[in-house]
Formats: sequence, structure tokens, C-alpha cells
Amino acid sequence: MLAVTLTISTLVSIMFFFVGGVVGWLAKEHFYTSNVAFIHPEMFDENGNVLPDEILAVRFENDYDYDDEEDDN
Repeated sequence: MLAVTLTISTLVSIMFFFVGGVVGWLAKEHFYTSNVAFIHPEMFDENGNVLPDEILAVRFENDYDYDDEEDDN
């Protein structure tokens, strides 16, 4: 009876793994093909057209070189 239970639970686990993979793949494709998740309302003009030329990218870098540090001489 233990062998049957282990076999059925293994097959069900493998089935859930493959079904989850297929559902995840389809959900990813749906998100990537629909621009709803990636385009913010600030990127549209008053007519609803995307403004690709006015997108500004800002990069902040951590600067750990402080000028006000005192030397311990």
C-alpha cells in the first residue's frame, strides 16, 4: 500500500509541476504582450499616444567617499 501511495503522490506532484509551468509560461507571455503592466500613465500624451522621446532615465549611485571624515592620526 505504501508503494501505491508513493507512486500516486509522485505522479500527482510531477503533473502539478508541469501544469504550473505551463500556466506560468502563459501568464508571462500574456503580461509581456499586453502593455498594461509596463506602461505608466505618465508616458501618454493627452490623446493616449505613447511619448517615447520624452522618457527620462535617472540613475542614482551610492557615493561612500565622504569629505567630512576625520583622520585618526
